[in-house]
Amino acid sequence: MMRLGRAALRWGRGGIHTAVPRRGAEVQIGGESGGIAEILMNRPHARNSLGKVFVDELFGALEQLRFDEKVRVVVFKSKVKGVFCAGADLKEREKMDDAEVGHFVKRLRNLMDEIAALPVPTIAAIDGYALGGGLELALACDLRVAASSAKMGLIETTRGLLPGAGGTQRLPRCVGVGLAKELIFTGRQIDGQEAFSMGLVNHTVPQNEEGDAAYQRALTLAKEILPRAPIAVKMGKLAINRGIEVDIASGMAIEGMCYAQNIPTRDRQEGMAAFREKRPPQFIGK
Repeated sequence: MMRLGRAALRWGRGGIHTAVPRRGAEVQIGGESGGIAEILMNRPHARNSLGKVFVDELFGALEQLRFDEKVRVVVFKSKVKGVFCAGADLKEREKMDDAEVGHFVKRLRNLMDEIAALPVPTIAAIDGYALGGGLELALACDLRVAASSAKMGLIETTRGLLPGAGGTQRLPRCVGVGLAKELIFTGRQIDGQEAFSMGLVNHTVPQNEEGDAAYQRALTLAKEILPRAPIAVKMGKLAINRGIEVDIASGMAIEGMCYAQNIPTRDRQEGMAAFREKRPPQFIGK
């Protein structure tokens, strides 16, 4: 797996990412299977906390992946054992004045919106602590997989803060208003099993000796998505994301518009032909 900081992204043989690695990068892009891209968070000295350089490199990674038609699924993974993302870099934050804090938190909010707006499915592999902004990052992903031992929480109220990068909006949409209020008001941390029971994560798995059980399960899930028709998957994501924000009648209209965009695709024709010929379809994303 090749590392990538802000270097240009390209694809090698078999659809696997290759690039010239950049020393000191805190965010890399890699991939083990063609079509699955991985955003690898690697800031061990600060437990992947959301510092300025880290955030800049996340923006850069998203920009590189957004228009790459070969990417069908994106997995967010930590390379720091025992932690997904510890949240805000409070050591950096305490050096900011009030105006700088407001500007940086707005940038964090924009980052989470950019993650949510990626056209392909995104999966957060939570193998350790996902606290504050780290959980907000996971919430911005479409799907979440957690090790049963992982710890998650919007802990901002224990620091005199409140969630400011989407937590007050995405958590209630995920677990319901009552549970979201309880978790935010108390700043409570929960483990992977509790998160699964309340619908915060899609899957929970026992942690393994390597400390990457959630990543392995996330990769399996990504490989399950990989052979599906890419445009249909993208349109399905768009219909859900836009439709959930409006009334049912408007949502049905959004679904209709997304469906209409899929009708003339070659993949739809391939799906019909494969069904008729009793063979697996070979989708190309066109």
